[in-house]
Amino acid sequence: MSSPEVWKTWEGRVVDGKFTLRQWLGGSDHSAVFLTERPGQPSQKVALKLIPADAGDADRQLARWRAAEQLSHPHLIRILETGRCGLTLLYVVMEFAEEDLSQILPQRPLAPAEVTDLLPPLLDALSYLHGKGFVHRRIKPSNILAVGDLLKLSSDQVATPVQSGVGKRRDVYDAPETAAGIVSPAGDLWSVGATLITALTQNAPVADETSQTDPGVPATISEPFRGIARECLRLDPKRRCSVAEIKARLQPAGRSVPAEPDTPPPPARTLPLGWLVASVLAAVALIGLVIFFSRGKSVPAPPSVKTEQNAPQAPPQSTPQTAPSTTPKPPVRQPVEPPKKVAASRGEIVHQVLPDIPQSAKNTITGTIKIGVRVEVNPSGKVTAAKLITAGPSRYFANLALKAAQRWEFSPPEVNGQPAASTWVLRFHLRRTSTQVVPERVKR
Repeated sequence: MSSPEVWKTWEGRVVDGKFTLRQWLGGSDHSAVFLTERPGQPSQKVALKLIPADAGDADRQLARWRAAEQLSHPHLIRILETGRCGLTLLYVVMEFAEEDLSQILPQRPLAPAEVTDLLPPLLDALSYLHGKGFVHRRIKPSNILAVGDLLKLSSDQVATPVQSGVGKRRDVYDAPETAAGIVSPAGDLWSVGATLITALTQNAPVADETSQTDPGVPATISEPFRGIARECLRLDPKRRCSVAEIKARLQPAGRSVPAEPDTPPPPARTLPLGWLVASVLAAVALIGLVIFFSRGKSVPAPPSVKTEQNAPQAPPQSTPQTAPSTTPKPPVRQPVEPPKKVAASRGEIVHQVLPDIPQSAKNTITGTIKIGVRVEVNPSGKVTAAKLITAGPSRYFANLALKAAQRWEFSPPEVNGQPAASTWVLRFHLRRTSTQVVPERVKR
C-alpha cells in the first residue's frame, strides 16, 4: 500500500457505491488517503482513508472507529462514516484537514511561540480522550492537523487501553512498552515528548531499544519544553508526567519546580501618637494662616505665568493718569481649511497593520513566506471579512497575517457620489529580517 503510483490509479473509482475518489492525498505503508465528498454534499470536502482488512481484526477495527465516531471535541478530527471496500479493505470518512505538522517540519522547525500555541489544544484533546476511557496510540506530526483556524488531533487510531502481551513498536513515537502490547495513557505522553522534540529540532529522538536509561533531550531546546520532553520520555511509564503537569509547566512562569510563595509586603511604619497629633495641629495652623492672608490682600500671580485667571487689572482710582487699555482683543479666528481628502473615487489605504511575529519565530524562516489575504471592506472603510487565499507553508504565520489584515482601514471608493464597498487582496512577504505587504484592490 506504499506505492503512490498504484494509488494514483485509484483516482476516479467509487468506494461503497457512493464515495468518488477525487485525488490521492498521501498515505503510509499501511494506509492511503483520498479527497472525496459526501453524497448529496458536493461542496463539502472530506477525507477517505483506506486500510487493509486484516483477518481477525477487521470487525474490531470497525468497532473502534464506530466508538470514535461518537466522540465530540473541538480539537479532534470528526469521523463521519465507516465501512468496507470489497473483501480486502476498510474505509473511514473523516473531516478534511488542509495540512498537517509533518508537511511543515521538512522546511523548518517550529518556533517556541508556535509550540506554545500548539500544545494546549493537543493536550485538551488528549485529556478529553483519556477522560472518556480512550487512548490515542499514534500521536506524531502527521496526525496533528489544521482545519481552518483550528488545530486538531486525528481520531481514527483511537482505541481503549490494552495489555495483550503481543505488540509492535513501529517508530520512535510509540512508547517502548508498545512492543509488549501495552497501550495506555502513559504511552500517549511518551508520544507527546517525542513529537515535541521533533517539532523544535526537525529531528526525532533516537530510538535505542536496548538502552536501560532514559533518552537524552537536546540542550538546545529551551524551557519549559526541555523539561516537558524529559519528563515524557521516561522508560518507566509510571514516572512520566501527566497532561495536567504539562499544562502547569506551560504557565507563564514555566517553572520546573513549584513557585515560591509571594513575599508579603513589609508592614507599614506607624508614627508615635504624639508626633501624629503635632502634625495635625501644624497642618490646621498652616491652613488658618493661608486663609487669613488671602482675606487681607491678594497676592498677584507671577507675571511669567499666563492663565485665564490672570487678566490685566484696571489701574487704581487714585492714579491721576488713565492708562491706555491693555485688554487684549479677542483673537480673530481664521477660517480653517478642511484637510484634503484622499481621492475617494477609487479608494485608498488609511491604516495598515503588519503581523506581530515574535523574533524567535522569525528566526525559523528560510527565504520568503508568501501569504495572501482577501478582505471585504464596507462603505465606511472597515474590514468586515478576511479569508486566506494563499496560506503558505505554516498555519501559524498565516493566522498572524489574517489577524493583521482584519485591522486594516480604507477610504471607500465612490459610486455616483456615494461611498461603496470594496475588495482588496493583501500579499504579505515574511522574511527573517523584514515583513512587507503589497495591497491590491480587486476590480468589480
